[in-house]
Amino acid sequence: MTDTIAAAEQCTAQDLELLRRAIAIAQEAKDRGRHPFGALVAAADGTILAEAGNNSMPPEGDPTQHAELSAVAAAARSVPLEELRDATLFTSAEPCAMCAGAVYWTGVGRVVYALSEERLLRLTGDNPENPTFALPCREVFARGQRHVDVVGPLVEDEAALAHEGFWR
Repeated sequence: MTDTIAAAEQCTAQDLELLRRAIAIAQEAKDRGRHPFGALVAAADGTILAEAGNNSMPPEGDPTQHAELSAVAAAARSVPLEELRDATLFTSAEPCAMCAGAVYWTGVGRVVYALSEERLLRLTGDNPENPTFALPCREVFARGQRHVDVVGPLVEDEAALAHEGFWR
């Protein structure tokens, strides 16, 4: 609870608006039969640079096509890397280790997320389609040579709605 309160204090109205857009993307992914995750990358002024839903399920998806990885990769292709230092990844769930690595390597400077890995694990259980890591993104970023600001978890109950009925 204290972490959630601290995260909320680091959050702006624009952050919440963009985070809720990422949650809406997660619902859109679910509506298409994909895993319910969504993400977007926004410039410092709030301009959306890229957005993506999850596409990691067969037959046309692949396991590396998480929403966060897809969004940061698209952003890295669309703007100079220097601009990504001031950009933020907004995501419906805390980035996994793979996605945190993608955030780090693309140079995105900030992450704002809704669901924590811990809460996500409670929602997905032992579903083999989502073998959730017990590795917070803050721990991944702490091992790097550059700092990535992290804000979250936020609005977890809102983000959890897209997962209702999906994993069972």
